[in-house]
Amino acid sequence: MNIASFIAKRIAFNREHSFSRFIIRLAITAASISVAAMILTLAFTNGFQYAISQKIFSFWGDIRVQHYENSQAAISEEYPIERNDTVLRILRANPEVTEVQAFATKYAIVKGKENLANILLKGVESDYDFGHLNVFLQRGRWIRFPDTGYSSEIDLSSYTANQLKADVGDRVVIYFIQPDGSPRARPMTIAGIFKTGIEEYDKLFALGDLHLLQHLNRWNDQQIGGYEIFLKDYRKMDTVNSLLFANLPSGWNSRTIRDLPQAAGIFDWLNLQDTTIAIVLIIMIIVAVLNLVTCLIILLLERTRMIGVLKALGSPNRPIQEIFLYQGMLISCLGLLFGNLLGLLICWLQYRYGFITLPEDAYLISKAEVRIEWWHLLLVDGGTLLICLLVLMIPTLIVQRLQPVEAIQFR
Repeated sequence: MNIASFIAKRIAFNREHSFSRFIIRLAITAASISVAAMILTLAFTNGFQYAISQKIFSFWGDIRVQHYENSQAAISEEYPIERNDTVLRILRANPEVTEVQAFATKYAIVKGKENLANILLKGVESDYDFGHLNVFLQRGRWIRFPDTGYSSEIDLSSYTANQLKADVGDRVVIYFIQPDGSPRARPMTIAGIFKTGIEEYDKLFALGDLHLLQHLNRWNDQQIGGYEIFLKDYRKMDTVNSLLFANLPSGWNSRTIRDLPQAAGIFDWLNLQDTTIAIVLIIMIIVAVLNLVTCLIILLLERTRMIGVLKALGSPNRPIQEIFLYQGMLISCLGLLFGNLLGLLICWLQYRYGFITLPEDAYLISKAEVRIEWWHLLLVDGGTLLICLLVLMIPTLIVQRLQPVEAIQFR
């Protein structure tokens, strides 16, 4: 152990309640809080974006393949397109694709005992994987499909059910507007009630049988609105979508869910969070740097007479500079260690117990979600350490300028 390291540790860990020891511990505490705050900011933001994205993907899939058409409003119905074995082979051949499911939608009016409600009925088939939606089911069950004909059951959102003053097991009448303007009524039974937490979806969508929509639209069994594609990793949707679009036959189109009117606004809102987080992180880094600089300058001022004595005894600048470099590294490393432990502990507690809740109507989720990207953790630690190393150059410059006589006489 060299002299600089010995002196630095004696200053930091001496048993006396010295001012230097207090400043170092205060700096470590402040650095820990700054690092923990950055970790929590990234974890909560990632969790927030991931949770809302998964809600959208669960309801609509990651990619939609259907008839080539211009962008439409959320209540628009699809143009019918024939099932195509070639298209299915192309979709299922991609290793990132996990599920391919047919669907169609149709605008309708639901009449309960007292009130009316507008819906866009999404029709699915008997092999539809409702496992994606189980997290949204509040009570009841998903619709069941008969062996022949079509199901007379429907799943409504809690918003629509409350509007109709209806519950599971109640009968409602659905009026479908035909192309000639005439309504066609169908009595339906509410099988289940769901809530996504996304207002645009809960106010509009309901789930029913695709065969019912085919019958009402006078389509044959081979006509559908399109296919929903679910992927292993949603982050690859743009790459997969480009590959699918390039291989699809003429007349077919593929778009990611981000490009659809049902979700575009939500994803634009989520993307704004990245800008907010960048600003918050910059502010936290500036605060951490100012904290470290302030503490080091205070240590220098408090130890100015010691520096003067060491210089008067013939010590060169380098060993004296190393004393404050050691102290700076001590503050940085312990700050990173305790900051990581504190940040990860709070993340685990939130993941396990969910003690931080949110108003779902405003934030689309009922509790703050956490999602730790380990490369973010490495970026916070590496960036903080690099900035601290640069900041540690400041005391070395000050030490060089101090004259022994002035330093010893410093009060």
